[in-house]
Amino acid sequence: MDSKIIKGGNFSDHRGSISYVNDFSFKDIERFYIISNSDENPIRAWQGHKLDSKNFYCINGSFKIHFVKIDNWEKPSKELKVETIIMTASDSKILHVPAGHANAIESLETNSKLISFSTLPLTKVSDDDVRYTSDYWKIND
Repeated sequence: MDSKIIKGGNFSDHRGSISYVNDFSFKDIERFYIISNSDENPIRAWQGHKLDSKNFYCINGSFKIHFVKIDNWEKPSKELKVETIIMTASDSKILHVPAGHANAIESLETNSKLISFSTLPLTKVSDDDVRYTSDYWKIND
């Protein structure tokens, strides 16, 4: 499976506003995190997931989500294509990154918050999580 954007929408009236992504299913979601990078370290990189799919939704500010499909978990090619999707709180969309990828999360403004929905139970995370140095793949050419 390839990465995909699940589009949502926004609705506003005199009572306020609602953001939604009605086509996103929580069926396989096991847990979630809210990520807020510091201004001093706005990039959280690189985390690989052999088994876990990630679903990202920006709840405040904006982010660049960078990701690569891993070709070899022990020594991936440094020439892998890095894909980048910009997420903003006003977009109301979810980025689905399937298992088999590594990702880097880059805050674009202060106080940005990103929610990450994960499909792998916490008891299996130690078998899944692979870390690479933050400069393993170039993201800002």
